[in-house]
Amino acid sequence: DVQLQASGGGLVQTGLSLRLSCTASGVNFDDYTVAWFRQAPGQEREGISSIGRSGEIIWYSDSVKGRFTISSDNANDTVYLQMNNLKPEDTAVYYCSVARSVFDYPPPAGDMDYWGKETQVTVSS
Repeated sequence: DVQLQASGGGLVQTGLSLRLSCTASGVNFDDYTVAWFRQAPGQEREGISSIGRSGEIIWYSDSVKGRFTISSDNANDTVYLQMNNLKPEDTAVYYCSVARSVFDYPPPAGDMDYWGKETQVTVSS
């Protein structure tokens, strides 16, 4: 039984930081690409960052590049998303997900194998 849980969201002011965590059970991150997605009200779910097996491929969307950093602690099946210099447009529900294989960037949501429970990020101006 695969379970993913995103945590670390909250309400912050513009310019501040948050660190999201994605923890897993029933899946070994060594065997999966882990991706972060977000969905703002009225918008489609978008992939914003991913890290490949053993961290060999890291990808960021243009909207977060230079501000967000993804990292993994595979020994503990945890992936982090450090979010710095947050902006109001980063306000969204954030999800982590995993896939055995990712062929496109941004990874299509439909290609992900498992999804975790979301965490809300709200950035006030």
